[in-house]
Amino acid sequence: MSIKIEMLRCFAIVARRGKLSEAAEQLGRTPSAVSMMLKQLEGHLGEPLFETDRKNKLSALGEFVLEQAEHELRQFDNTIQAIEGFAKARQGQVRIAAVPSVAGTILPQAILSYSRDFPEVKIELRDMDSASVLRELARERVDIGLATATLSGGSLHRQELLSDAFGLVCAASHPLAALDRPINWKDLAPHRFIANALSAQIPTEASQRLHENSLLKVHNMTSLLAMVQAELGVTILPEMTAKLAESSGLVFCPLVDASARRQIHLLRKAGNPVSPAARELERQIIRTVTAMQPPIPSQHPVGHRRPR
Repeated sequence: MSIKIEMLRCFAIVARRGKLSEAAEQLGRTPSAVSMMLKQLEGHLGEPLFETDRKNKLSALGEFVLEQAEHELRQFDNTIQAIEGFAKARQGQVRIAAVPSVAGTILPQAILSYSRDFPEVKIELRDMDSASVLRELARERVDIGLATATLSGGSLHRQELLSDAFGLVCAASHPLAALDRPINWKDLAPHRFIANALSAQIPTEASQRLHENSLLKVHNMTSLLAMVQAELGVTILPEMTAKLAESSGLVFCPLVDASARRQIHLLRKAGNPVSPAARELERQIIRTVTAMQPPIPSQHPVGHRRPR
């Protein structure tokens, strides 16, 4: 016969209670069943655990077994609690990598709602460009990715989350900001264009030609907006990204080209098991995006010009 965890728990409760009847009541068993389990444990050890039949004084072996049993029971109970907590998404850790526009607009509300239901789950959030998000997912350094993944291949599970339109971002004093209509590609030709990694993804031939001819390309978003604010040129950004700018004196102007849109996908490594905590956060992100449709409210720190 092997020693079972139930035997150790039974013995520990009897030893602490000092009375068989009280221990039986706590365990939800009959006194005879508790007595039988103790006899089985003592029979396996070959020595008595108590000095007398009254169970109120431990033998030397009983003292040692109690110490070891309580240590093992604490570890066992903590392990079970952790397993059940993980299975029910109450515990664990979720690592997220997201493009800055999503990290700054969608995730605050999603994480707030999620944390109310799962306050013990640890969340690690990093914002980075789409290419970096894909690399982190491929290396299994994050559990959830929120980025543009047009060429993710079969290594990633991809679900379209939302899309937003590209538009012109320029100084409020710029001539293009005064137009009473959406901007077309020809409108941009006479003006200095500042290229960036996001707008370079627009496949339209006119857009690609505009980027090829650009003499200035800025990768950092803060620097890009500072350049536009200083009237060094104009740029094109997705609407969500433009709305993150807190700089004054800039406006977002819609484009005529309705195909100039950015897709944001919810991503994870294909074939990897999804933890319950990560699965619940994915669901909350989707619910948040659905509730926020259209995904970005009309108020905007950057002036938002609409055609009259």
